[in-house]
Amino acid sequence: MTCTRISLPRPMPAVLAVGAFLKNTLCAIDRDDAVISPPNGNLDTPEAIAGFETAAAAFAALPGWRPRIIAHDLHPDFYSTRWAEEQTAPALAVQHHHAHIAAVAAENGLFEPLIGLALDGFGLGPSRQAWGGELLLVDGPDFRRLGHLALLAQPGGDVAARQPWRMAAAVLHRLGRDDDIAVAFSGQKGAAHLGRVIAQGLNCPMTSSAGRLFDAACGLLGVHPVAAFEGQAPMALEALVRRPRVQEGGWRIDDDGVLDFLPLMEALIGRDATDGAELFHGTLIAGFEDWAARAAESAGLRKIAMSGGCLFNKVLRQGLCNRLSERGFTPLLARAASPGDPGVSLGQAWVAALHAERLE
Repeated sequence: MTCTRISLPRPMPAVLAVGAFLKNTLCAIDRDDAVISPPNGNLDTPEAIAGFETAAAAFAALPGWRPRIIAHDLHPDFYSTRWAEEQTAPALAVQHHHAHIAAVAAENGLFEPLIGLALDGFGLGPSRQAWGGELLLVDGPDFRRLGHLALLAQPGGDVAARQPWRMAAAVLHRLGRDDDIAVAFSGQKGAAHLGRVIAQGLNCPMTSSAGRLFDAACGLLGVHPVAAFEGQAPMALEALVRRPRVQEGGWRIDDDGVLDFLPLMEALIGRDATDGAELFHGTLIAGFEDWAARAAESAGLRKIAMSGGCLFNKVLRQGLCNRLSERGFTPLLARAASPGDPGVSLGQAWVAALHAERLE
């Protein structure tokens, strides 16, 4: 198999990481190399599971290499988690967004504390919450959640990731505009009752996901209100942007580190899609920069690592890098490894190796 090799700053303990559920990869640390397998796909098909097992067997066959720890996701129901827990080596659960930021630390050879901005669709939090818009302080094998995006209902659960109109309805509900849901989405089945469903919390898990916030913006602006695949609508929204601009007062940050873009979302209602896309991206960039910079200054840190699937968005990525650099911070990104879920195994492995060193 053709693997990605990343040189580490020094030899580290042998560990294996079994990656994320979506776009799964495995990663083995062998002395001063981190070796990432090719993506196996999502671990809900026989083909992906067969690829996973092939990669695991290939790593097990490395001469003289035996993992001291096998790192896996926090989610107890993933195939990868169950597999890791059945092996001889001790298993170590690593939170998804901690792993995203740790992967950036590994690529940059950094053992020091970092501020981490992890923006994606979903990762399980320590108390089984749906995370996805996270501000973290990452210190090697440890992390602390400094803040998160304001929680938003996800009507219908996972189906909302492919039906952005549902996330837009959740925004309207937060604004106290349930009657507008039926009018705005009259062509969608169940729209007339969705406000009541959200109020009752029926299959509407709360999420801090940045990915679902993008979906909500798409739904409000009429950009693929029903998408063919997850991510289609946000990609189309990004493609509309020419000159991002900032909505004054478009976000607020409370004393608990919760970043709320509700004023921005309200400003999108009734706007032209291109106009709204530019306002959404520009305000998102400014809000995230404000959020991360405040945390970094409070912690006395200058390096801010950014990862997660939302960082594939070039407008968001470049805008954040530019604004943070202008304020004297050092933005750090994934390079050889993916900022998305294929890079999670590298972060898991980095955390596991540092944990093993601590035990020595």
